[in-house]
Amino acid sequence: MENSKPLKLYFIPYHSAGHLNPLGEIATLFVSRGHHVTIITTPSNAQTLRKSIPSHPFLRFHTVPFPSHEVGLPDGVETLSAVTDHDNLAKFYQATTMLHLPIQQFLEQHPPDCIVADFLFPWLGDVAKKLGIPRLAFNGYSLFTICAMISAAKTRSFDSSMGSFPIQGLPHPITINATPPKQLNEFFGTKMETALKGYGFIVNSFAELDGEEYVEHYRKTTGHKAWHLGPASLIGRSSEEKTERWQKSVVSEHECLSWLDTKRDNSVVYICFGSLCHIPDNQLYEMACGVEASGHEFVWVVPEKKGKEEESEEEKDKWLPKGFEERNKEKVMIIRGWAPQLLILNHRAVGAFVTHCGWNSTIEAVCAGVPMITWPVHGEQFYNEKLVTEVRGIGVEVGATEWNSLWFGEREKLVSRDSIAEAVRRLMDGGDEAMEIRRRAQELSRKAREAFGEDGSSHSNLTALIEDLVRLRDSKLLC
Repeated sequence: MENSKPLKLYFIPYHSAGHLNPLGEIATLFVSRGHHVTIITTPSNAQTLRKSIPSHPFLRFHTVPFPSHEVGLPDGVETLSAVTDHDNLAKFYQATTMLHLPIQQFLEQHPPDCIVADFLFPWLGDVAKKLGIPRLAFNGYSLFTICAMISAAKTRSFDSSMGSFPIQGLPHPITINATPPKQLNEFFGTKMETALKGYGFIVNSFAELDGEEYVEHYRKTTGHKAWHLGPASLIGRSSEEKTERWQKSVVSEHECLSWLDTKRDNSVVYICFGSLCHIPDNQLYEMACGVEASGHEFVWVVPEKKGKEEESEEEKDKWLPKGFEERNKEKVMIIRGWAPQLLILNHRAVGAFVTHCGWNSTIEAVCAGVPMITWPVHGEQFYNEKLVTEVRGIGVEVGATEWNSLWFGEREKLVSRDSIAEAVRRLMDGGDEAMEIRRRAQELSRKAREAFGEDGSSHSNLTALIEDLVRLRDSKLLC
């Protein structure tokens, strides 16, 4: 099939960094094989993606205006990371539903051979059916998490007061540390049910991380296809593209890496909770106390507080213990805003990653061979935690037990400074447990690069998927 006509593919990501970035990266994989890809998104998101993924003559963008003004959002609000309250969240979801018509019109006027779309756009399944083309779903989760979510959605009775939540029927006996919010579970269940009616799932992971047991479990329980094509973060890109992936970093590559260059191998802990998670001031205070009590060195990314840009620096930092930065000026680098995560994780000095277990951060840590201290907050993150700590044994849990429906708002349960310090020491003090976790993390890093390389499992899966899509297109043309 090498000499066949190139495929015409449309990629339609959801408007969140955790969805846009990996789907944009996966799009470049198809382009690298000579196929023509158009990413359909909004003007601001297209501009951001152009800076963070390699350009190519076969990669194009089609933009549709995001109706911020029509729903009462400020101009320029085109991603979830700009939403910090329930009112604007409702407006944002309303705006995304209004994209249905202009995207559908474009698809009907210029039909592709295949649609690769986020599962948060379920209506694209009907459009693909109408056009008689396959629709591949993407949600940015591991196959383990997809299996866990499908199982959880079948649970008939929910009691959040019970705390922990056993998941039935998986290859491993898994008990989540918190019960998923009922509304969230139903939301995921509905979206997953619609996605499973499509042609298959694209997974930003590699088969060796999920494990053959979950590949087989998924196949047996759903009868649905799934292709591991990742880790997409391993695509070749320039240092500038790594630094400005998704947003412009508030620190220069030189400043950040120069500081790390002065540190011993595996001596620094990296803390980052992604582009969405809002951490309340009282929890930030406990984190600072735990960081200091652990005795280790840190790079700590503290996101800017949306809607509070006018506050003075003193007001923004009121959560810091008195004298914290002065006492720890040689041991802690605090980055207030966006940081070059890929460069930090792959630096020799970084020995552990305190993470919210968002899948992009998780898979980037796996690729870098960095053990994780898991601190899930919302979404699918509590599932990801169990893949990291129990199934693959490449991290330790900090003890988070509050599963939030959303990424903003106050929290009822604080993770204590003692729990934070203890989790850091478990990975950083060099005991037998830490050494074994680090060995497994480095082994999975090697497997990730092998899977993504030529003749690896993800490379072969991409070949098989392309051949499948070419066959479907050509058989349709012969009818």
